[in-house]
Amino acid sequence: MTVRTRFAPSPTGFLHIGGLRTALFSWLYARRHGGQFVLRIEDTDLERSTDAAIQQILDGLEWAGLTHDEGPFFQTKRFDRYKEIIQGMLAQGTAYYCYCTKAELEELRAGQIARGEKPRYDGHWRERTDVRDGVAPVVRFKNPLVGEVIVEDVVHGRVVFQNSELDDFIIARSDGSPTYNFCVVVDDMDMGITHVIRGDDHLNNTPRQLNMLLALNARVPVYAHLPMILGSDGAKLSKRHGAVSVLQYREEGFLPEALLNYLVRLGWSHGDQEIFSIEDMVRLFDIGDVNKSASAFNGEKLAWLNQQHMMRAPAARLVEPLRWQLQQLGVPTAGDAQLEQIVLAQRERAKTLKEMAENSLFFFRAPEVYDAKAVRKHVTGEALTAVEAVARGLAELPAWSAPDIHAFITDFAAAHSTPLGKIAQPLRLALCGGTVSPPIDATLAILGRTEALSRLLRALETWRGEMYEHARGALQRPSDAGNSG
Repeated sequence: MTVRTRFAPSPTGFLHIGGLRTALFSWLYARRHGGQFVLRIEDTDLERSTDAAIQQILDGLEWAGLTHDEGPFFQTKRFDRYKEIIQGMLAQGTAYYCYCTKAELEELRAGQIARGEKPRYDGHWRERTDVRDGVAPVVRFKNPLVGEVIVEDVVHGRVVFQNSELDDFIIARSDGSPTYNFCVVVDDMDMGITHVIRGDDHLNNTPRQLNMLLALNARVPVYAHLPMILGSDGAKLSKRHGAVSVLQYREEGFLPEALLNYLVRLGWSHGDQEIFSIEDMVRLFDIGDVNKSASAFNGEKLAWLNQQHMMRAPAARLVEPLRWQLQQLGVPTAGDAQLEQIVLAQRERAKTLKEMAENSLFFFRAPEVYDAKAVRKHVTGEALTAVEAVARGLAELPAWSAPDIHAFITDFAAAHSTPLGKIAQPLRLALCGGTVSPPIDATLAILGRTEALSRLLRALETWRGEMYEHARGALQRPSDAGNSG
């Protein structure tokens, strides 16, 4: 049997991490077993489904790398097929027309609640064959009245439902449009889905769908209902916990492989291993190992994993996403070689690519001002002399590389009996505007000889001018005070 899984989101909102984890588990199971992963868009909610939501789902899955083998299939394009199946069920007696009005159903429900009964349809039209003029009927599935439905769920184990607790639910509305539970069954049957992996909020739908599959003489798939993802406080996941669009994680600078690594560990484990590549996940994942307990979302853990993936990835892997982040910050373009150098210099200092881009803006924008507090601390007459001498020496270096720069500055400091920090900090101020940067040799190498020397000369001119103005002001003030009397 070829494994066929599906991801079937409803385009009534964005694709969030709960949906992405469902897609991931379905994708991994198909990949592990050499099967197919089918994408289906369940857009029968015509009032709430939007084209923007559909595109966001497609973009989110593409960014995450969860490529589908078939689809996307849209339920709204399959209405003729649904009508065909409904007519067949009506002819076979497994479905029937119900002419109850809305008022009658509300009255029935109110009476049941008043008597302490579970609200449900009472089968009033189940065995009738007459019609009711002036009322557009719905079509209901004739659910078995006795017996039980056993769901052998891979995650939750055996779950038993009594047919007496299930009413004859609607499969086609009065306007002829099919309902969710019916469309899902027909789609899974037609598409040959062998394993249905979805959130456990769908577990209560399963007995109804299973009964319908049996009525249609269709093969029953294997079901696996995944536990919920909760917020760190144990409450239902919301925007404040991280339930935002999947693409928001791209904007925040997360790698898709890091996000998938984090999501796969929400309910699944392989020993004590924390860091998984996509290849690791495909090789090791088994839906039978998923825990049925809910998992808590932890943003700090996700950030840690993201940094681990950034540090372990080839530098070239981070070039494009870093370029994208820089473009969002107004840096129009940057060369691959320079970006690779920035990645190597910065990735241990940032947890996200967005943070890396923000910390690296100085490579593309010369400082217009210098941190005043740092200038007072590090820019002295002695420092100016040292920076000027270093600039002259750098201009004459035969090769412009981090090792050559490092050797020159180290030798200069030793020759002048000066601590390396006394030289490095004024240099950082001149190059970056502050005292935080990668090692000074790497910073100079990434900037390039021309840009680095230009910044050093500009800083020297600025600082000398400020020192001159300060000295002149100090000389003038006593004179002014003397003349005031």
